Amino acid sequence: MAYSTPAEANKAIIAAWQKTGNGTGVTFQTSYGASGDQSRSVANGQKADYVHFSLTPDVTRLVEKGLVASDWDSGPHKGIISTTTVAIAVRPGNPLGIKGWDDLIKPGVKIVTPNPSSSGSARWNILAVWGHGRYLPGGSEQKADDFLLKVLKNTVALPGSGRDATTAFNGGTGDVLLSYENEAIFARQKNESSLGYVVPSDTLLIENPGAVTKQGGEKAKQWGEYVLTEPAQQIYAQFGFRPLTGTAPAGIKGVNTPSDPFPAIDHLFTIDKEFGGWTGSEQEILRRRRPRDQTPCSGGQVMTVVAEPRAARPSGEGDEPEPRPASPRRGRRVVAAGRGLTAGSRLGLGVAVLWFSIWCSFRWPW
Repeated sequence: MAYSTPAEANKAIIAAWQKTGNGTGVTFQTSYGASGDQSRSVANGQKADYVHFSLTPDVTRLVEKGLVASDWDSGPHKGIISTTTVAIAVRPGNPLGIKGWDDLIKPGVKIVTPNPSSSGSARWNILAVWGHGRYLPGGSEQKADDFLLKVLKNTVALPGSGRDATTAFNGGTGDVLLSYENEAIFARQKNESSLGYVVPSDTLLIENPGAVTKQGGEKAKQWGEYVLTEPAQQIYAQFGFRPLTGTAPAGIKGVNTPSDPFPAIDHLFTIDKEFGGWTGSEQEILRRRRPRDQTPCSGGQVMTVVAEPRAARPSGEGDEPEPRPASPRRGRRVVAAGRGLTAGSRLGLGVAVLWFSIWCSFRWPW
């Protein structure tokens, strides 16, 4: 069971492992989808011997369910099996001249990013944007809040997963796509003229965990060891991931600069260093000033009501009681209920619901 974007890379690594002594004769049944959805599926009874998710909380959920050992992240790479960065995909030729995060808040820029209620990619994107306002010299939590809100105002689509977001962007939605760097590279490998991509001078290191479940046998453990070897990491690199070990191989297709496929980044944030781990990062994002006008939503949660077009404020400080969270489906009905509004007001309401979804997904990573 895995999140959506490494499907092709994992397929190639499986083929390579099956040629080794440990992998000979081993067959795989695979499933790929939005990371949070995949994790919840396993937690709810879907059998899996090995999981590969976008972010650590999706494995933590299985530890809490007793499905993965508590020491799953005790190895030298702390359970991480693939890495990439948050990047900005742009239209061919970069017609808007996008160079970094600040360009995303310009008037008229239309952004596509996955939905944080289901997608691990979306949560990485949100943290990268927030980190731009917080962790550069002169940054602050208030600047980070304000900057993230400006980016969300320009967001026009929330597909279910990182791969769905790429499909929507390639289909013509939006001007820019917040994406995994490897996903942008893979899209260019399939069709070099489909898009370009920019890795900002400050961005977030994406660390994707993998774990053997308690039902996984010896072969699952051997597979978990193999994906960390240099041959496997070289295959990940061929598909746009930054390798954990060794140097990137020559001839990677789809990258901006073949001679330097994964250039060094001036300010590379990490979850552990800047955000204090996943619990810390959730607290950072949710530490908000309480908005003036709030209306309780189903389940006792609070959603900011937006009166002016294209405006919204972040809701909640993360210290509310533990009510039952509303479902993403219920949020979609709120958007549908706004069809009688003007186009600007509908977008404003949509941004409010987006904030509600983000708040829910970080407060209750269900």
